[in-house]
Amino acid sequence: MPHTPGRRSPIPWRSASRRAALAAAVSALLLGAAAPPSATSQGIGDRLFPELGNPGFDVIAYDIAFTYHGNDKPLDAVTTLQAEATDRLERFNLDFAGGTVRSVTVNGLPAEYTPVKEDLAVTPAVTLPDEGHFTVTVHHTSDPRVAGSGWVPTSDGLVMANQADAGHRVFPGNDHPSDKARFTFRVTAPKDLTVVANGLPDGRSTRGAQTTWAYRSPHPMATELAQVSIGRSAVARRTGPHGLPVRDVVPAADSRQVEKWTARTPAHLTWMDRKVGPYPFETYGVLLADASTGFELETQTLSLFERDLFTRTDIPDWYLESIMVHELAHQWFGDSVSPRAWSDLWLNEAHATWYEALYAEEKGGRRFTTRMRSAYEQSDTWRADGGPPAAPKVPQPGRKTSIFRPNVYDGGAVVLYALRQKIGAPAFERLEREWVAGHRDSTAGTTDFVALASQVSGQDLTQFLRAWLYEPTTPPMPGHPDWKPVSKSA
Repeated sequence: MPHTPGRRSPIPWRSASRRAALAAAVSALLLGAAAPPSATSQGIGDRLFPELGNPGFDVIAYDIAFTYHGNDKPLDAVTTLQAEATDRLERFNLDFAGGTVRSVTVNGLPAEYTPVKEDLAVTPAVTLPDEGHFTVTVHHTSDPRVAGSGWVPTSDGLVMANQADAGHRVFPGNDHPSDKARFTFRVTAPKDLTVVANGLPDGRSTRGAQTTWAYRSPHPMATELAQVSIGRSAVARRTGPHGLPVRDVVPAADSRQVEKWTARTPAHLTWMDRKVGPYPFETYGVLLADASTGFELETQTLSLFERDLFTRTDIPDWYLESIMVHELAHQWFGDSVSPRAWSDLWLNEAHATWYEALYAEEKGGRRFTTRMRSAYEQSDTWRADGGPPAAPKVPQPGRKTSIFRPNVYDGGAVVLYALRQKIGAPAFERLEREWVAGHRDSTAGTTDFVALASQVSGQDLTQFLRAWLYEPTTPPMPGHPDWKPVSKSA
């Protein structure tokens, strides 16, 4: 469930003296104790990632401390979760794998714990009542050397890339976009390195050869959007629309070379502001990583890009800028309004592709309609390979990111194009603005989008959009009877 500022404060479970007495009484029994036989892997039943997330509680806030020792060693970490029980909990699970757990406490009391598949099963010393707030603190390591970890090694440090299911390989929590929470990061690293994370700076202190950097995100965030950058970085600061603080994080050695690109971020923000409304967060910027990832990623307030994309000389300006706009558009579509289930991924990628294509038309002369027609012609093939846009096929074994197929990118954008053809451009533009404004800092799904489209247009679009979103073949395009899907064999 989404969380917004203003929820009631946690209620103390008992006095400090009582807590201390209970801790002393049970610690000898709990330390090193085996978990109960009934401990099993859990999940909230997501169709694509059924074991992600955990039932029985919602996370309100994360406070995560990392100590960095170099890319060849695990980070020492302490993750503290503030959560609210939605059921009476004799035990609960956290998503976590890829590190060693050293201790777990719940409300200050030692708790039993054991790894179960990619979960950490926890049995608190005292059963947690329904609707009660509680705190979990996990002392653990976070290992960037583990294959499939959310950490991406760079030439001078680390960055994060947790989408779609790697957040729990970095820190314990509820690793599903439906459970958004506020984040605080505290990262200790050698003082000659720069650390940047989601949100705004919240203090920095140096002790000896180490500096601790703190960042706080006042808006709720999905775990897959977390970002921490550690490296020899330069941070360029600018001002965006409405006085928005903009900071771009780039390899220090490349700062002059990439300035021509990063300096365009405020203009991109202004362009998106005019299309869909005010930027939804407290800051924005691009993060250039000296690493080969094969993707760019919309981590919240700090989009991740490969350095080489900005240092090459064979890419047209309009093309690179349209990619920058794609990730920026995700700050509205996917970050501020996050998918309720991973099958709603098309809402993220279709919209980001939509504004990428619009920008390429306005700034690069690449005809938007030509791209939509080409995508329409290929749509049946994409549906056969990856499923309809709102019902993508399950990930391929060992390739969790295989859900990111063309059917949810340009294939999803074709659905938006059909919708605009059906209801008209003015109604479509109102829908876009109302979607991001009405679901800001929250989660929403395909049924919500269909309902809002029907409301804004004054038409019942249920059957129309059901065919476009769920059928194995692509319906006829309104207003374009000459457009025909191309068969897969052709």
